[in-house]
Amino acid sequence: MKKLAIALSVLAILSTPAIAAGDAAAGKNKSIVCSACHGVDGNSMIDMYPKIAGQHEAYLNKQLHELRQAALTGGKEGRNDPLMSPMAVALTDQDIDDLSAYFASQTLTTTDVKDVPALGEQLYKGGDPVRGITACAACHGPDGQGVETAGFPAIAGQHANYIKIQLTKFHGATRNNDLNGMMQDVAKKLTPEDMDALSKYISSIK
Repeated sequence: MKKLAIALSVLAILSTPAIAAGDAAAGKNKSIVCSACHGVDGNSMIDMYPKIAGQHEAYLNKQLHELRQAALTGGKEGRNDPLMSPMAVALTDQDIDDLSAYFASQTLTTTDVKDVPALGEQLYKGGDPVRGITACAACHGPDGQGVETAGFPAIAGQHANYIKIQLTKFHGATRNNDLNGMMQDVAKKLTPEDMDALSKYISSIK
């Protein structure tokens, strides 16, 4: 909670993260290799891979830089992912800028999600004060669109399976590139039931 309060207090004075201007047209040409997992327009059809269409450009840029950094440091720095880090290691800074610009310019597609547990909406909108679980909406917004200036990604309409995978990684601290450890702090308090319900609810947000 303390880390969240600090982050939100800083949010008011943050400006858009400084990233080099990417060329979306160039990014489209470079994205061919990405399409096998993420789809030609960033709308992955495979639920273990994230939809990245319409994601904040600054967030995409940060993730690609950190995935590359993990590959270059043997996983000691950045965001280590056995699939993405090897893909990112060959990218130049300009490649990252262009790819980020391209996928950010695409439109996210969503699907109807059935049988969404009420617990998911409850945790997303209100958290659980008794267990010290902060509401997801505090950072990602009631509409799940996040806040680019603060580095909070858009998550509405994301594959439920991908969200659950990431929550599980944050829970076990095998993913630790979150701002001030905020996601790890929240996720470590979640039960498997919580994560399943949240994932389904987030996926249902349009």
